[in-house]
Amino acid sequence: MTNYSSRYASSPQAVKQYDTTQLRAEFLIDNLMKEGEITFTYSHYDRYITGSAVPMTSPITLETIDVLKMPNFLDRREMGIINVGGNGSVVVEGTSYELGFKDALYIGSGNSEVIFKSDDAKNPAKFYINSAPAHVNYPTKKVSLAEANKLQLGTMETANHRTVNQMIIGGIVTTCQLQMGMTELKPGSVWNTMPAHVHDRRMEVYFYLDIPENQAVCHFMGEPQETRHIWMNNHQAVISPPWSIHSGAGTSNYTFIWGMAGENLDYGDMDVCKITDLK
Repeated sequence: MTNYSSRYASSPQAVKQYDTTQLRAEFLIDNLMKEGEITFTYSHYDRYITGSAVPMTSPITLETIDVLKMPNFLDRREMGIINVGGNGSVVVEGTSYELGFKDALYIGSGNSEVIFKSDDAKNPAKFYINSAPAHVNYPTKKVSLAEANKLQLGTMETANHRTVNQMIIGGIVTTCQLQMGMTELKPGSVWNTMPAHVHDRRMEVYFYLDIPENQAVCHFMGEPQETRHIWMNNHQAVISPPWSIHSGAGTSNYTFIWGMAGENLDYGDMDVCKITDLK
Protein backbone atom coordinates (compact mmCIF):
# COMPACT_ATOMS: atom_id res chain seq x y z
CA MET A 1 0.00 0.00 0.00
CA THR A 2 1.38 3.41 -1.02
CA ASN A 3 0.12 6.79 0.18
CA TYR A 4 1.43 10.22 -0.76
CA SER A 5 0.75 13.91 -0.24
CA SER A 6 2.10 17.08 -1.86
CA ARG A 7 3.56 20.25 -0.34
CA TYR A 8 3.87 23.49 -2.30
CA ALA A 9 6.80 25.85 -1.87
CA SER A 10 6.40 28.78 0.53
CA SER A 11 8.16 32.14 0.36
CA PRO A 12 9.99 33.55 3.40
CA GLN A 13 7.57 36.49 3.39
CA ALA A 14 4.61 34.12 3.72
CA VAL A 15 6.23 32.01 6.42
CA LYS A 16 6.64 35.08 8.64
CA GLN A 17 2.85 35.10 9.03
CA TYR A 18 2.44 31.39 9.87
CA ASP A 19 1.29 30.32 13.31
CA THR A 20 2.49 27.06 14.86
CA THR A 21 -0.25 24.94 13.27
CA GLN A 22 0.39 26.24 9.76
CA LEU A 23 4.17 26.02 10.13
CA ARG A 24 3.88 22.35 11.07
CA ALA A 25 1.38 21.67 8.28
CA GLU A 26 3.74 23.12 5.65
CA PHE A 27 7.09 21.67 6.77
CA LEU A 28 6.68 18.80 9.27
CA ILE A 29 6.43 15.24 7.89
CA ASP A 30 4.84 13.13 10.62
CA ASN A 31 3.36 10.14 8.75
CA LEU A 32 6.54 8.06 8.40
CA MET A 33 7.26 4.46 9.46
CA LYS A 34 3.74 3.07 9.14
CA GLU A 35 3.83 -0.71 9.38
CA GLY A 36 3.08 -2.52 6.14
CA GLU A 37 2.96 0.69 4.11
CA ILE A 38 4.96 3.00 1.88
CA THR A 39 4.33 6.70 2.50
CA PHE A 40 5.66 9.64 0.50
CA THR A 41 5.59 13.42 0.77
CA TYR A 42 6.25 15.23 -2.52
CA SER A 43 7.77 18.69 -2.06
CA HIS A 44 7.82 21.35 -4.76
CA TYR A 45 11.22 22.41 -3.43
CA ASP A 46 13.48 20.76 -6.05
CA ARG A 47 10.73 18.11 -6.55
CA TYR A 48 12.13 16.24 -3.56
CA ILE A 49 10.33 13.20 -2.17
CA THR A 50 10.61 12.04 1.43
CA GLY A 51 9.14 8.74 2.56
CA SER A 52 9.40 5.38 4.25
CA ALA A 53 8.70 1.69 3.73
CA VAL A 54 8.10 -0.75 6.59
CA PRO A 55 7.55 -4.30 5.29
CA MET A 56 6.21 -6.79 7.81
CA THR A 57 5.50 -10.45 7.00
CA SER A 58 5.05 -9.64 3.30
CA PRO A 59 7.40 -7.70 1.02
CA ILE A 60 6.32 -4.29 -0.28
CA THR A 61 6.84 -3.35 -3.93
CA LEU A 62 7.64 0.22 -4.92
CA GLU A 63 4.82 1.63 -7.05
CA THR A 64 4.63 4.86 -8.98
CA ILE A 65 2.49 7.71 -7.67
CA ASP A 66 0.18 9.87 -9.75
CA VAL A 67 2.11 13.10 -9.31
CA LEU A 68 5.08 11.60 -11.21
CA LYS A 69 3.03 10.84 -14.36
CA MET A 70 5.39 7.97 -15.23
CA PRO A 71 4.85 4.19 -15.45
CA ASN A 72 7.55 3.51 -12.84
CA PHE A 73 8.62 5.52 -9.80
CA LEU A 74 12.29 5.64 -10.83
CA ASP A 75 11.84 6.26 -14.57
CA ARG A 76 13.21 9.81 -14.12
CA ARG A 77 14.33 9.67 -10.49
CA GLU A 78 17.11 8.41 -8.24
CA MET A 79 16.60 7.17 -4.70
CA GLY A 80 18.52 6.97 -1.42
CA ILE A 81 17.55 4.61 1.40
CA ILE A 82 18.83 4.30 4.97
CA ASN A 83 17.54 1.50 7.20
CA VAL A 84 16.72 2.70 10.73
CA GLY A 85 15.11 -0.54 11.93
CA GLY A 86 15.83 -4.26 12.03
CA ASN A 87 17.70 -6.15 9.33
CA GLY A 88 16.13 -6.21 5.90
CA SER A 89 16.83 -6.14 2.20
CA VAL A 90 15.98 -4.17 -0.90
CA VAL A 91 15.70 -6.09 -4.17
CA VAL A 92 16.53 -4.00 -7.25
CA GLU A 93 15.91 -5.68 -10.61
CA GLY A 94 16.44 -9.10 -9.06
CA THR A 95 19.59 -8.22 -7.08
CA SER A 96 19.17 -8.27 -3.29
CA TYR A 97 21.00 -5.76 -1.09
CA GLU A 98 21.12 -6.61 2.62
CA LEU A 99 20.76 -3.54 4.84
CA GLY A 100 21.47 -3.61 8.56
CA PHE A 101 20.81 -0.81 11.02
CA LYS A 102 21.98 2.52 9.56
CA ASP A 103 23.21 1.02 6.27
CA ALA A 104 22.42 2.98 3.08
CA LEU A 105 21.55 2.11 -0.52
CA TYR A 106 21.62 4.31 -3.62
CA ILE A 107 19.37 3.30 -6.53
CA GLY A 108 19.89 4.92 -9.92
CA SER A 109 17.16 6.04 -12.29
CA GLY A 110 15.54 3.67 -14.75
CA ASN A 111 15.11 0.73 -12.37
CA SER A 112 11.55 -0.55 -12.60
CA GLU A 113 11.54 -3.23 -9.87
CA VAL A 114 12.25 -2.33 -6.24
CA ILE A 115 11.03 -4.59 -3.42
CA PHE A 116 11.41 -3.97 0.32
CA LYS A 117 11.73 -6.92 2.74
CA SER A 118 12.19 -7.44 6.48
CA ASP A 119 14.10 -10.38 7.91
CA ASP A 120 11.85 -10.52 11.00
CA ALA A 121 8.36 -9.02 11.19
CA LYS A 122 8.76 -8.75 14.97
CA ASN A 123 11.70 -6.40 14.40
CA PRO A 124 10.98 -5.02 10.93
CA ALA A 125 13.30 -3.03 8.74
CA LYS A 126 12.36 0.65 8.63
CA PHE A 127 13.54 2.10 5.35
CA TYR A 128 13.82 5.89 5.29
CA ILE A 129 13.62 7.07 1.67
CA ASN A 130 14.67 10.22 -0.21
CA SER A 131 14.29 10.73 -3.96
CA ALA A 132 15.15 13.47 -6.44
CA PRO A 133 14.82 13.93 -10.21
CA ALA A 134 17.63 12.37 -12.26
CA HIS A 135 18.40 12.45 -15.97
CA VAL A 136 21.35 10.04 -16.04
CA ASN A 137 21.41 6.46 -14.79
CA TYR A 138 24.15 5.70 -12.27
CA PRO A 139 24.83 2.26 -10.74
CA THR A 140 23.01 1.07 -7.66
CA LYS A 141 25.38 0.87 -4.69
CA LYS A 142 25.20 -0.12 -1.04
CA VAL A 143 27.10 1.93 1.55
CA SER A 144 27.33 0.44 5.04
CA LEU A 145 27.71 2.70 8.05
CA ALA A 146 31.30 1.45 8.38
CA GLU A 147 32.05 2.57 4.82
CA ALA A 148 30.83 6.13 5.37
CA ASN A 149 33.26 9.04 5.26
CA LYS A 150 33.33 10.20 8.88
CA LEU A 151 33.88 13.81 9.94
CA GLN A 152 34.36 14.70 13.61
CA LEU A 153 32.91 18.16 14.22
CA GLY A 154 32.10 20.41 17.16
CA THR A 155 33.20 20.16 20.80
CA MET A 156 31.76 19.10 24.11
CA GLU A 157 32.31 22.66 25.36
CA THR A 158 29.82 24.00 22.79
CA ALA A 159 27.47 20.98 23.19
CA ASN A 160 27.75 20.02 19.50
CA HIS A 161 30.34 17.23 19.40
CA ARG A 162 29.16 15.00 16.57
CA THR A 163 30.11 12.50 13.89
CA VAL A 164 28.95 13.31 10.36
CA ASN A 165 28.65 10.12 8.30
CA GLN A 166 28.77 11.05 4.62
CA MET A 167 27.17 8.11 2.79
CA ILE A 168 25.48 8.94 -0.50
CA ILE A 169 27.86 11.67 -1.57
CA GLY A 170 30.54 12.34 -4.17
CA GLY A 171 33.65 10.24 -3.69
CA ILE A 172 31.56 7.36 -2.33
CA VAL A 173 28.59 7.19 -4.71
CA THR A 174 28.06 8.92 -8.05
CA THR A 175 24.62 10.59 -8.22
CA CYS A 176 22.84 13.18 -10.31
CA GLN A 177 21.93 15.51 -7.44
CA LEU A 178 20.87 13.49 -4.41
CA GLN A 179 23.08 13.56 -1.30
CA MET A 180 22.42 11.78 2.00
CA GLY A 181 24.19 11.12 5.25
CA MET A 182 23.71 10.77 8.96
CA THR A 183 24.92 12.86 11.89
CA GLU A 184 25.25 11.23 15.31
CA LEU A 185 25.56 13.47 18.37
CA LYS A 186 27.84 12.37 21.20
CA PRO A 187 26.37 11.90 24.71
CA GLY A 188 26.16 15.28 26.39
CA SER A 189 25.87 17.18 23.11
CA VAL A 190 22.51 18.47 21.85
CA TRP A 191 23.12 21.06 19.11
CA ASN A 192 23.22 20.03 15.44
CA THR A 193 24.49 22.09 12.51
CA MET A 194 25.66 24.98 14.65
CA PRO A 195 26.82 27.49 13.49
CA ALA A 196 23.78 27.39 11.23
CA HIS A 197 23.91 28.01 7.51
CA VAL A 198 21.78 28.36 4.38
CA HIS A 199 22.49 27.08 0.88
CA ASP A 200 20.40 28.87 -1.70
CA ARG A 201 21.40 26.37 -4.40
CA ARG A 202 19.79 23.34 -2.80
CA MET A 203 17.06 22.33 -0.35
CA GLU A 204 17.34 19.84 2.50
CA VAL A 205 15.24 17.49 4.63
CA TYR A 206 16.14 16.39 8.17
CA PHE A 207 14.86 13.12 9.66
CA TYR A 208 15.30 12.71 13.41
CA LEU A 209 15.91 9.34 15.09
CA ASP A 210 17.46 7.82 18.20
CA ILE A 211 15.50 10.32 20.32
CA PRO A 212 15.01 8.68 23.73
CA GLU A 213 11.49 8.15 25.04
CA ASN A 214 9.99 11.28 26.62
CA GLN A 215 12.63 13.51 24.95
CA ALA A 216 12.33 15.78 21.90
CA VAL A 217 14.28 18.01 19.51
CA CYS A 218 13.51 21.65 18.78
CA HIS A 219 14.24 22.25 15.07
CA PHE A 220 15.03 25.82 14.04
CA MET A 221 14.21 27.15 10.58
CA GLY A 222 13.52 30.42 8.78
CA GLU A 223 15.66 33.27 7.57
CA PRO A 224 18.67 33.92 9.86
CA GLN A 225 17.12 37.19 11.10
CA GLU A 226 13.58 35.78 11.32
CA THR A 227 13.78 32.30 12.81
CA ARG A 228 10.97 29.92 13.73
CA HIS A 229 10.93 26.56 15.49
CA ILE A 230 9.17 23.18 15.23
CA TRP A 231 9.25 20.58 18.00
CA MET A 232 10.20 17.16 16.60
CA ASN A 233 9.63 13.61 17.85
CA ASN A 234 11.35 10.38 16.93
CA HIS A 235 11.02 9.35 13.25
CA GLN A 236 9.67 12.68 12.07
CA ALA A 237 11.14 14.72 9.22
CA VAL A 238 11.14 18.41 8.39
CA ILE A 239 11.51 20.20 5.05
CA SER A 240 14.10 22.98 4.88
CA PRO A 241 13.69 25.51 2.03
CA PRO A 242 16.84 26.87 0.35
CA TRP A 243 16.41 30.23 2.11
CA SER A 244 16.09 28.70 5.57
CA ILE A 245 18.55 27.73 8.25
CA HIS A 246 18.23 24.14 9.51
CA SER A 247 19.50 23.43 12.96
CA GLY A 248 18.25 21.94 16.18
CA ALA A 249 18.76 21.33 19.87
CA GLY A 250 17.48 18.33 21.80
CA THR A 251 16.70 17.52 25.38
CA SER A 252 19.09 14.61 24.87
CA ASN A 253 21.64 13.57 22.27
CA TYR A 254 20.13 11.99 19.12
CA THR A 255 20.80 11.24 15.45
CA PHE A 256 19.48 12.82 12.28
CA ILE A 257 19.62 11.90 8.61
CA TRP A 258 20.16 14.74 6.17
CA GLY A 259 19.21 14.56 2.53
CA MET A 260 19.44 17.27 -0.09
CA ALA A 261 19.19 18.05 -3.78
CA GLY A 262 19.51 21.06 -6.00
CA GLU A 263 21.83 22.80 -8.40
CA ASN A 264 25.19 21.35 -7.38
CA LEU A 265 26.96 18.56 -5.51
CA ASP A 266 29.43 20.68 -3.53
CA TYR A 267 28.85 19.66 0.09
CA GLY A 268 30.71 22.74 1.33
CA ASP A 269 28.65 25.19 -0.75
CA MET A 270 26.90 27.03 2.08
CA ASP A 271 26.60 30.49 3.58
CA VAL A 272 27.43 30.27 7.28
CA CYS A 273 25.44 32.43 9.70
CA LYS A 274 27.24 33.87 12.72
CA ILE A 275 25.62 32.62 15.91
CA THR A 276 25.45 36.16 17.27
CA ASP A 277 23.59 37.32 14.13
CA LEU A 278 20.69 34.89 14.55
CA LYS A 279 17.38 36.42 15.58
